[in-house]
Amino acid sequence: MQELSKSSKEEVYIASLLASMVTGYGHVCLDLCSVAGKESTLIIKGNNTFETIRCPNLDIWIDKLLNSNVVGRPGDYKPLILDSKNRLYLYRYWKYEDLLIQELKKKISRTRKLGNLDILRRTFFSLFPIKDPSDSQMFSSLIPLISSFCVISGGPGTGKTSIVAKILALLIALSNKKNKILLSAPTGKASARLKQAITKTKYKLNIDQSIKDMIPSEASTIHRMLGYMPKGFKFRYNKENKLSADVVVVDEASMVDLPLMSKLISAIPEDAVFILLGDKDQLSSVEPGSVLGDICGEITGVSPLIKEFCLSMINGKSNFFPPRRLSIRDCIVELTKNYRFSEKSGIYQLSKAVNKGNKDEVRQILEGSRYPDVSFKKIVRSDQLKKSLEEVVLSEYTKYLKLKDPYEAIKAFDSFRILSVLRWGDYGVRRINRLVEQILQEYSFININGPWYAGRPILIVENDYELGLFNGDVGILMPDPDSNNEIRAFFVDPDGNIRKFLPIRLPEHETVFAMTVHKSQGSEFDHVLFILPDTYFPLITRELIYTAVTRARNLVEIWGRLEIIEKGISQRIMRSSGLRDALWNI
Repeated sequence: MQELSKSSKEEVYIASLLASMVTGYGHVCLDLCSVAGKESTLIIKGNNTFETIRCPNLDIWIDKLLNSNVVGRPGDYKPLILDSKNRLYLYRYWKYEDLLIQELKKKISRTRKLGNLDILRRTFFSLFPIKDPSDSQMFSSLIPLISSFCVISGGPGTGKTSIVAKILALLIALSNKKNKILLSAPTGKASARLKQAITKTKYKLNIDQSIKDMIPSEASTIHRMLGYMPKGFKFRYNKENKLSADVVVVDEASMVDLPLMSKLISAIPEDAVFILLGDKDQLSSVEPGSVLGDICGEITGVSPLIKEFCLSMINGKSNFFPPRRLSIRDCIVELTKNYRFSEKSGIYQLSKAVNKGNKDEVRQILEGSRYPDVSFKKIVRSDQLKKSLEEVVLSEYTKYLKLKDPYEAIKAFDSFRILSVLRWGDYGVRRINRLVEQILQEYSFININGPWYAGRPILIVENDYELGLFNGDVGILMPDPDSNNEIRAFFVDPDGNIRKFLPIRLPEHETVFAMTVHKSQGSEFDHVLFILPDTYFPLITRELIYTAVTRARNLVEIWGRLEIIEKGISQRIMRSSGLRDALWNI
């Protein structure tokens, strides 16, 4: 950039460096206002040293940037784009964001015809026999009937996948043709869970069998649905070659980053319904953007328009007509009623307190003994961690090691997981995995005689479409009686069938006794042990702690220091982007 710029080289150098650097922290752009005039910014250079840079004052900086030939305004084709709110983008991230904004606005503004109201009411009342005007699930089911875009946000147990099955039933009942419905999620694990949830739910619905048969059970990763071609991050289906779909559903949408969401929405036909499911309070994607959070804004409850629509249905009125234009507010519902956890659940109360940033309540729950499903222990010194892990490792991880049936072993293994904030360090995933291996070997439950030892649990971290193994899939290495007890990697597919592979054929993978909280998204376990480091790291945020706690169904153990947890829940992930402004400040 410095070489391309004919003038203002220093200002362009600093801006380019920072704009590039912040994408590594998940930001889509650099907010110049947040750094302008600051005394210093620490930059990690290629030789792992630090450079102290003083950023120019805002007015001077903006003037210098706009007078260089490498910075343009939105719509220009320049390496850097500076918008009216002083947000500086690398061109490609501005392009991704702009494309997503334009496509979302088209979807939001496109109202759909309701069709036969008699069929609608009959199907609606079959799905919702109890006409509860406070039921946000009931409200959310109506959004895709009038809008081409719908977001359903809610924590674990709020029934997101249950309601999408009912939405699909309504859309099918109202359609005069066979619907092409695509179900997807960011990872193989998440798509498998979506498939299982839809399959389980649809057969319980009180509707005609013919409608049930048309609700799909197959789900895939987003990459597979779009026909991913590794060279150049390209997809078979794109803006020029749209998906053949009437409805596209994406679960675990909080994990979808800006570039992928941009490519996804550009491949969806204009008249297709696009439904996002997810938890806006969870961790954002690893790559730049917090798309679901930005789309949801500060949403609470249900819009007045959707309430009016629902009440007209309940009261049998036929005078509801969707307005010509909808707002983003009309396309989003946040589910708050929890069907999995009771009000007496410690996991539920702790997750609510963390989400609100209520440090006093979090402390009371962790220090007290009111909730048997939540326990807290002050973190031990790193040299004592192995000894502290012995009891829980021998209690939980020996269960699957005693089983010879691969299906039962994988099921038993997936009931418990250790979560960590970091990959490296004394309390990181790498070290914890080694400590667990040492404990199990010392007690003769495993024999580590190489990388592919019997009993090793593995996490796939790279998609392999030829083998049908995807990022997030978990398997176990076990002796195979059909192959003279040679070691094979066993996995359970979404249909519950066992698949086995030679370990040497596996795509990139890692040991998974412990995993990062980021990697655990899209998964749930009966029992979770969440280990925090003994010093604070910026990665420890409210969203991370909330995500870790909500991975547990029945029991969450937290090892850490209260002051670090309290500091963490006071820190929110605030990623710079223009998406929220563009959708909400109209």
